Amino acid sequence: MQIQPVRFERSPQLHAMMTEQAYPVGARVVVQGKRGPEVATVRGEAEEMPATGRYGMILQEATQEDLERWAELGREAEDLKWLLRARARARNLPVKIVAAEYTLDASLLTVSYSAEERIELSALIQDLRSHTRARVNFAAVGPREQAMMLGALGACGKENCSSHHLQEFAPVSIRMARDQQLPLNPEKLSGPCGRLLCCLQYEHTQYIELLQHIPRKNAKVCVEGSGACGKVVKLHPLQGTVDVYTDQGLLTEVPAADLRAQKDAPQENRPRRNG
Repeated sequence: MQIQPVRFERSPQLHAMMTEQAYPVGARVVVQGKRGPEVATVRGEAEEMPATGRYGMILQEATQEDLERWAELGREAEDLKWLLRARARARNLPVKIVAAEYTLDASLLTVSYSAEERIELSALIQDLRSHTRARVNFAAVGPREQAMMLGALGACGKENCSSHHLQEFAPVSIRMARDQQLPLNPEKLSGPCGRLLCCLQYEHTQYIELLQHIPRKNAKVCVEGSGACGKVVKLHPLQGTVDVYTDQGLLTEVPAADLRAQKDAPQENRPRRNG
């Protein structure tokens, strides 16, 4: 028995599935996962199965009939999604219907939704009873999961990371933006989901390393050679320089290697240390 990674349509996340035979990358396969049988795409080579772990199963390569059935169920689920949106709007329910997906055997309909507060969904479930015989499961999703499922363009002009390649949502904090000397503008720092950009985490480790070798903002420093002293007002970690506003009222960019702390500088204004 081997494992092989597959990807479902609404997520870039890879899921390891057990398989008795290796399938070519790009092959459409029928898999047995947590929800039931679904169609997925093989996204990696087969590997030896680890001794521990819980995995779904690749049942077979999808036939033309499977693919046609999957496409038809997708259209039916899309119609039900818009039906639910209309019914929720008519009832003034504060809920957003994000997506609806059938399993390949049409036994389960999963409806993904978002709401800022707890809401009663029984009325929407009843609305579905006359349109499907499938068991209905409503699954709440967060803003980042919405962006992953719906897709969008990021500020870079490319598909947003959450729907393109991210395998997990790592914590992102405003401190990352501060460390990268970015302007704290919510519109510039937020992704399509309205949360902080996932890409802020990509280079954060490198910035932390660079910041260890330059003074902190507002530190009192003196310039070697010239003897001019002043306060650090801006950092340029990538260049290894800082802007110093001197006691004489001049603003100058100085390499961090040419600076020393003023003897009377307070402890908290000394260069950044790790931890």
